[in-house]
Amino acid sequence: MKAIRRFTVRPVLPDTLRPLADLASNLRWSWHEPTRALFDSLGAPAGTDPVRVLGALETSRLAALAADEDFLARLRAAAEDLDGYLRAPRWYQHRSGDLPAAVAYFSPEFGVAAALPQYSGGLGILAGDHLKSASDLGVPLIGVGLLYRHGYFRQSLGRDGWQQEQYPVLDPGELPVTLLREDDGTPARVTLALPGGRSLHAHVWTARVGRVPLLMLDSDVEENAPGERGVTDRLYGGGSEHRLLQEMLLGIGGVRAVRAYTRLTGHPAPEVFHTNEGHAGFLGLERIRELQGEGLDFDSALETVRAGTVFTTHTPVAAGIDRFDRALVARHLGQDGALPGVDTGRVLALGDETPLGGDPGVFNMAAMGLRLAQRANGVSTLHGAVSRAMFAGLWPGFDADEVPITSITNGVHAPTWVAPEVGPLGPDAGDRELWELRRALRERLVTDVRERLRASWRQRGAAAAELGWTDSVLDPDVLTIGFARRVPSYKRLTLMLRDKDRLRSLLLHPERPVQLVVAGKAHPADDGGKRLVQELVRFADDPRVRHRIVFLPDYGMEMARRLYPGCDVWLNNPLRPLEACGTSGMKAALNGCLNLSVLDGWWDEWFEPDFGWAIPTADGAVAADEERRDDLEAAALYELIERRVAPRFYDRGPDGVPAGWVAMVRRTLADLGPKVLADRMVREYVERLYAPAAGARRALTPARARDLAAWKARVREAWPRVAVDRVEVGDGFADDTADAELGATPVVRVRVALGALGPDDVEVQAVTGRADADDTLTATRTVTLKPAGGPDLEGRLPYAGTLELDRTGSFGCTVRVLPSHPLLAHPSELGLVALPEETKGAGAGLLMR
Repeated sequence: MKAIRRFTVRPVLPDTLRPLADLASNLRWSWHEPTRALFDSLGAPAGTDPVRVLGALETSRLAALAADEDFLARLRAAAEDLDGYLRAPRWYQHRSGDLPAAVAYFSPEFGVAAALPQYSGGLGILAGDHLKSASDLGVPLIGVGLLYRHGYFRQSLGRDGWQQEQYPVLDPGELPVTLLREDDGTPARVTLALPGGRSLHAHVWTARVGRVPLLMLDSDVEENAPGERGVTDRLYGGGSEHRLLQEMLLGIGGVRAVRAYTRLTGHPAPEVFHTNEGHAGFLGLERIRELQGEGLDFDSALETVRAGTVFTTHTPVAAGIDRFDRALVARHLGQDGALPGVDTGRVLALGDETPLGGDPGVFNMAAMGLRLAQRANGVSTLHGAVSRAMFAGLWPGFDADEVPITSITNGVHAPTWVAPEVGPLGPDAGDRELWELRRALRERLVTDVRERLRASWRQRGAAAAELGWTDSVLDPDVLTIGFARRVPSYKRLTLMLRDKDRLRSLLLHPERPVQLVVAGKAHPADDGGKRLVQELVRFADDPRVRHRIVFLPDYGMEMARRLYPGCDVWLNNPLRPLEACGTSGMKAALNGCLNLSVLDGWWDEWFEPDFGWAIPTADGAVAADEERRDDLEAAALYELIERRVAPRFYDRGPDGVPAGWVAMVRRTLADLGPKVLADRMVREYVERLYAPAAGARRALTPARARDLAAWKARVREAWPRVAVDRVEVGDGFADDTADAELGATPVVRVRVALGALGPDDVEVQAVTGRADADDTLTATRTVTLKPAGGPDLEGRLPYAGTLELDRTGSFGCTVRVLPSHPLLAHPSELGLVALPEETKGAGAGLLMR
């Protein structure tokens, strides 16, 4: 028989054990080793959710614990430590300056702990690390996401190696979450109007991530019709309308959930809203609706919202952006939908992708996210450059390097990902100590892999009697390479299989063998990714090599916590530059694992030979031929492993320690480790984006917002009549051949037509730099030109300034006019620029070689 209802029966804890409930309900236990150890001592498997552990304790066991003085002493210490952690001032509280009272951080997924499986990959893990580091630093963050009743899928393998998916139901009563309730005890509820008189209702669950509350909206409530009830059924599931409803609930409903939470708890209201990828972008539209209700018009509300919004893009390819049919969006957000009173035409314009060369019938969530945020960033230096080029169409007339998208390189939360043994030892330990630690971690990984492999084979239908070979899988003394991540095609899971004979020779080398531990999930709808998994699994099933290469299904946080410390080398071979950041290698590095990676994402900016190896990438015409490109890059990978990586690992001194290898481990821990921390990342967000956004938002009173919106409208209308009529550069030239001497200070003079605008509305700049073969300026500098007199007979205003020729070689100069206002965050914000009609010549600019 099957139950028609499920209940969670919680134990009644004796008074002396009640702190256990507080410790279990705060996810800080997932990164606080003493608290993890306390719950592990209760007899459950390591890493088990403490909420489940407590729910399974028998009354007799509780009585025994209540009488165990040693356990009670450890419990009191853990409870006091948590109380101090939650209450004491931290980094943020000691900062000077006007910091935001609170920041709302929206993300479609959060990977905080395995006990709360609400993530699919790197985006969610990054979001979880962001919350945890914000908590450690005392940043007053509020996380906002969805509670998916099936989470992401659990992965297993069929007998033939084909990926299979299961979606176990998650009962919130068995998760470390609590229901947000009104003062009368009823569940707080968020409601969105839908077309046709329907409604989408959601409850709000709260997880405590240290000091940070994480709000998760759940549509599985009785008031919903069956279709609406399933909106939060699974992460990234369903068709286009289903995804749209998820993102409406996340963005629009998420803002309403934040308002309910601050009203009920007294938490400061957010001054800054951080949109982690475009999925949550509708939050800006809900805030416009709120401000219109307070008397602002659309344009003034838009300026107010933009001032306090940060948008982070995580994708380097257009295919990674959510896009919806414009008619579908209009129907769901119009008068009969979730945002009555908000001009649907203006909303659709925010998602217009035609300036990016896109489809006029499509609503682009990233385009909207960028238009709704005054500050935006990519997640590594290279990804910032890729993003500026990718979205340059939104700022026409500006070079890609002037597009207002900066970069803050991702980081990882060390207490979550560093093995407990690594931290106390540190980079100052002796060579033998470091080497013995690396061997111990590798041995622990080997044990864990064997257990997981046996479980996987039993799921695939194997009998216990035929699995004796798994007892000798992997060797704790063999060079171990890890590769684990999602399996989209650009990450190239099977590049290592390009030449299977070459790979076998590496795995079975008589003196310098290599072993590989591989894991990863393909999206359930991605049959191409599933075929890659199957190809890898079939190779790993070969009896000739199966003791040297394994594929572990159901990659997740708990597996990763064993995998990163136990590997000697972390492999990453995406198609450059399609890896926005790639934080898995960071987690490995914090454990003394060396990286072997394509120069992409974070590795492109922080690679040094002491930290690992860079896999060469094909470029030019070769890169266009996918088969030849992959052949060349795979050959380079094999060559690196055979000629450089393995020899360094096996080059042992008289004491059996590979001094050269240990030196690289030491440098990785000491010099690379501090760079890859999420604490560094969150500090950068606070100082470079959150604090300026809060200042901009505070400066924009309703009256100033109206003035700014009116000024922008006036500038846009007048801009077609702004022109640079003539540029003259002189005083410093050797002769009439346009040559100049180093150190010369020529004067640039220009006449500018401003039409209906005045000098206070614009900035006139001379732009100088090196000129390449087609006269494009690079390494540019700007000089602000000043008014130099009254208007001429045609109404043109003269401007002048002095250039400094402090670089030899090819040199170029042009002049431009930009809108200027003290409340603009970036000169290119409006996407308006006036340039000379010709790109060079006496009437426009100057070129010197």
